[in-house]
Amino acid sequence: MSFSELLKQCRKQHGISQAELASRLGVTQQAVGKWESGKSSPDPATVAQIAEILGTTADYLLGLYRPTADLTETESRFFGGYAESLIPVIGTVKAGYGALAFEEDYGKEYARVKDPANYFYLVVRGDSMEPRIQDGDLALVHRQDTLESGDLGVIIYGDEGEGTLKRYIQRGNSVVLQPFNPNYSELVIKGEDLNRLHIAGRVVETKTKW
Repeated sequence: MSFSELLKQCRKQHGISQAELASRLGVTQQAVGKWESGKSSPDPATVAQIAEILGTTADYLLGLYRPTADLTETESRFFGGYAESLIPVIGTVKAGYGALAFEEDYGKEYARVKDPANYFYLVVRGDSMEPRIQDGDLALVHRQDTLESGDLGVIIYGDEGEGTLKRYIQRGNSVVLQPFNPNYSELVIKGEDLNRLHIAGRVVETKTKW
């Protein structure tokens, strides 16, 4: 389906009129009408606004999302036949008061996972994981409080520290948080300091997005 068709379909599903959508976007109803008739197209920033209002993503409206039924047999086997689900995108993970806090709402992105409620996307900050993972990339994270040695995880060190994406290494009685970037030193945590280490989840996929 084209952008114009998907926009019209999505708008109607949410019970929003052209006039209401136009008002929330700060454009004329005629502009929305032209988008839905295919006579013109909004700029990328406006597409992102529309997606937020309609509770979907820009990828969906632009036709970059395909339901499971549209997958080839090979793709279906690879993805396990899971339908795409909207996963929340967050900016930071912090530890405090004995619980994890997920902060900074960046909307949602699609992912094919079995149990979507147990996943979140994290916007990667900094260059400690370059060249493999860049600043601004999206990391798809499965919520869990344990990791196997060698896993890539979102780990919080300190009572109210901020989550960091690092390789988790078990070395004897210590845990090593290992960056990919050789300009950064690995962090070795041992003894009582291990009680201040919190695991937010395991990174299952990263992709360039932001």
